[in-house]
Amino acid sequence: MANEKPRTAIVIGAGAGGIAISARLAKAGLKVTVLEKNDFTGGRCSIFRSKAGFRFDQGPSLLLLPNLFRETFADFGTTLEAEGVELLQCFPNYDIWFSDGAVFRSSTDTAAMKREIEKWEGPDGFQRYLNWLAEAHGHYEISLQHVLHRNFTNHAQLADPTFVAPTIALHPLESIWSRTTRYFWSDRLRRVFTFATMYMGMSPYDAPSTYSLLQYTELAEGIWYPKGGFQTILAAIERIGRRLGVQYCLNTPVAKVLTGGPDGKTATGVLLESGEKLEADLVIVNADLVYAYNNLFPQESENKSVGPTITPYAKDLSKREASCSSISFYWSFSKKIPELGTHNIFLADEYKESFDAIFKRHTLPSDPSFYINVPSRVDPTAAPPDKDAVICLIPVGHLSVTHPASSWPSLVASAKKAVLATVEKRTGLKNLESLIMEETINSPPEWQAKFNLDRGAILGLSHSFFNVLSFRPRTRAKGVRNAYFVGASTHPGTGVPIVLAGAKITAEQILGDKNMEVPWVPLKEWKGDVQAKQGNEKRGGGRLDLVKRPLWTDDWNLFLWSVIGLLGVVVVFLAGPAAWGNGGFVGDW
Repeated sequence: MANEKPRTAIVIGAGAGGIAISARLAKAGLKVTVLEKNDFTGGRCSIFRSKAGFRFDQGPSLLLLPNLFRETFADFGTTLEAEGVELLQCFPNYDIWFSDGAVFRSSTDTAAMKREIEKWEGPDGFQRYLNWLAEAHGHYEISLQHVLHRNFTNHAQLADPTFVAPTIALHPLESIWSRTTRYFWSDRLRRVFTFATMYMGMSPYDAPSTYSLLQYTELAEGIWYPKGGFQTILAAIERIGRRLGVQYCLNTPVAKVLTGGPDGKTATGVLLESGEKLEADLVIVNADLVYAYNNLFPQESENKSVGPTITPYAKDLSKREASCSSISFYWSFSKKIPELGTHNIFLADEYKESFDAIFKRHTLPSDPSFYINVPSRVDPTAAPPDKDAVICLIPVGHLSVTHPASSWPSLVASAKKAVLATVEKRTGLKNLESLIMEETINSPPEWQAKFNLDRGAILGLSHSFFNVLSFRPRTRAKGVRNAYFVGASTHPGTGVPIVLAGAKITAEQILGDKNMEVPWVPLKEWKGDVQAKQGNEKRGGGRLDLVKRPLWTDDWNLFLWSVIGLLGVVVVFLAGPAAWGNGGFVGDW
């Protein structure tokens, strides 16, 4: 029956989005099965251990936007702490190394940031920094309310006055580099406050200035690391899902999404690569979206019902701008490297050229910027005693016609040589390569093969202006009923906290489509982050804690003096000719 509520759901992929949405649908009463092609869960947000006992995060290694994580756990009636997740704060945030030997230390310590800023731009520079921080705070708060807690199912929503009015302040049509030059007047600080666009897989010269919210959350909320590795958070959500009845099937790759129904346009289950067919009322895809449309959904040559819709759309998606890829080295060091902190950024001297090489020529820059993470600095369990686990991530172009899979082995060798030489030169370390006991590498071909990432792009589709909001591929599959998406390339976008927010958005869309109750505080009733709510409860809401905007704010003073000035002009003109001399005011000037 068309109006029957669904009873079963299949989730393709056990990445962050798949793990989160499966638990949410199970909480809503569905029987959920998760199918994962690999022998581990977490997708790119997974860990692996070396033979010598070192632990490595395969993907994300720093936790931002902590309140989005807390919101996910609160929706399940629990907390990070109750589920055994311990967050360790990384202090300082970063050591940012320049080619001239200077190091900028970024942190949540305002006094320390004042010293760092004034070292390069003086007292006025710190005031400009505070102004930038205030603007970035606005980007953060507006994005949380109007983007990360809202679905976009049609372009008309972009014209809604309740959306347009606040989001103008996001400055979406100006690049983060351009916007940053208003506040920071030296190229050094402009680089310090723009490199984080790489978290979205974009160049700061192209990324909308909205994304200053990323460095705002680092400076206002801190950078965190889950003890035991980033994947411990997803493992906790997975345990919640299992308690709710979710079943996980590992080493179970999916070959096709099956369709049927009277018109052949309804998802009915999946065909496994083994040849087995599994039926379900709903199919949720957490596999790479571009890969899924091109490989998992029926194409025109296979299915005349949905193929004519899917095939051209799949081809269009393959032409869309993608994020960057990476060459990632996972090194087991035979001794500690105290010169390196938990998070280290080495910026290219030719800053813009390095981004052009990645995003315009899709290759390895001749002078690459890169990130080095030493998880054993903040969490000693990542490495054996007196040794360090070191992860080096070099952003590079994705696979392309000019740089196919066969070209990457030589580029990997060049990248390793450049990284080790740069680290030794800037830190004073010697003979680093001799300290590497074990090495594992992920480059664009490995990212593509291991996780079915289109073009090996590690962050999915780009987040350029026409690839976000209603322009981004929708969470409801195109041309196929009862099929949905969750993950980096659908709304709201990439990054673990963003994908967790997206899991909530897609889950509520599914429940809304099927007239089912949402068993947590729904998006339309979202009133702010979980931590703030918990703080209000602890305070008890007494008279001393009443938050009330005063009458005499700066905005009111500006309005008042504007009115007084206007009245003054009116009085002068109402006084008439008697108040005027020969062409000017009467009186001694």
